[in-house]
Amino acid sequence: MPDNALRIIGGRWRGRKIHFPQTAELRPTPDRVRETLFNWLGQDLSGRTTLEPFAGSGALSLEALSRGAAHAVALDRDSNLVRALRTTGERLGTTALETHCVEALSFLARDRRIYDVVFLDPPFADAAWGRLLPAAAARLAPEGRLYVEARAPVEPPEGLELLRRDKAGRVHYHLLRRAG
Repeated sequence: MPDNALRIIGGRWRGRKIHFPQTAELRPTPDRVRETLFNWLGQDLSGRTTLEPFAGSGALSLEALSRGAAHAVALDRDSNLVRALRTTGERLGTTALETHCVEALSFLARDRRIYDVVFLDPPFADAAWGRLLPAAAARLAPEGRLYVEARAPVEPPEGLELLRRDKAGRVHYHLLRRAG
């Protein structure tokens, strides 16, 4: 498999490369979308915890850590991607990156931790939003944010509300929070 790379766009690791293997379902979040997302979240994520259930390249977790997040949990069912992400974390010298080779819904069902930011970017073909959104929302801190990237606009389920929404090419992206 050929090696792919993208650059971290902000924070202390700005400009550093992330290397990852190519897989059929991998669709790394474009630079422009990542830039908008972290403008929405704020550039300083000091002390925050994040969860990325469909990590792929791990770009969102690494961007969060680069901006001061205290801990990032990154999951993927592809062991090659998880291994590459772990290697990138080691190369960057971080101990704040926790990786797991696991199916996202099963992890969400058994993990009991709460996260400040959840990055939900499943392969478009596997997007079971009716189960994914409630499972991710259950792991969200009271003031937390849920980022959702999809092929089409996603309507927040009961208990969540839309803060921001945009589109870049074929990618629709959203920022949600708990309602009320």
